[in-house]
Amino acid sequence: MNVAITDRKATMHSKRFGLWIGLGSITMMFVALTSAYIVRRSAGNWMDFRLPNMFFISTIVILASSIALEMSYRSFVAHKEQVYKLWLFISLLLGLMFCVTQYWGWQQLYNIGIPLTGNPSGSFIYAISALHVAHVAGGILAISMAIYHAFTLPFFVSGERQNRFKMVLHYWHYVDILWIYLLLFFLIFR
Repeated sequence: MNVAITDRKATMHSKRFGLWIGLGSITMMFVALTSAYIVRRSAGNWMDFRLPNMFFISTIVILASSIALEMSYRSFVAHKEQVYKLWLFISLLLGLMFCVTQYWGWQQLYNIGIPLTGNPSGSFIYAISALHVAHVAGGILAISMAIYHAFTLPFFVSGERQNRFKMVLHYWHYVDILWIYLLLFFLIFR
C-alpha cells in the first residue's frame, strides 16, 4: 500500500530559486573582480584619484528607481492598477537615467585624465562599472517586459503574476545593492 504524504512547508518557487542561483553567480563574479582590483592595486603603478560626482548622483537615481519599483509592486498587490503602472514606468525611466549618469561619470573620469586604457586603476573602474551597467540593462529589459504585460494583459493579481513581479523586484533590488557595494568598495580601496 502506497501512501502519498505531502509536506506543505513553505517553499520557494523554482523560477525564483533559479534567479537566486544566478544572482549568486553574479555575486561571485563581482567578488572576483574586486579581489583582482585589490591584488593589482598592491602591485604598484596605481593612480589615486577622486571618484566622479556623477557616480554619487547615479547612486541616488538607482535607489529612487528601486523605491519606485517597490511602490509599483505594492500598488499591484493592493489592486491599484493605475498607480502600479505609473510607478513601474517611473522605475524604468530612472533605470535608464542610471545608465546615462554612469556614462556621464565615465566622461568625468576621462576629463580628469583617467582614460579607459591608461592606468590600471581607471581601467578597473571603467570595466567593473560597465559590467554592472550591463546587468542593469538586463533589469531594464525585465522592467520593460513588465510594462508590456501591464498594458497588454487584463489587470488581475494572481500568484503567477506576483511571482513574476517579485523576480523582477528582487533582481532590481540586487543590482541596486550591488552598485552600493561597488561604490563603497571604490571609495575604500582607491
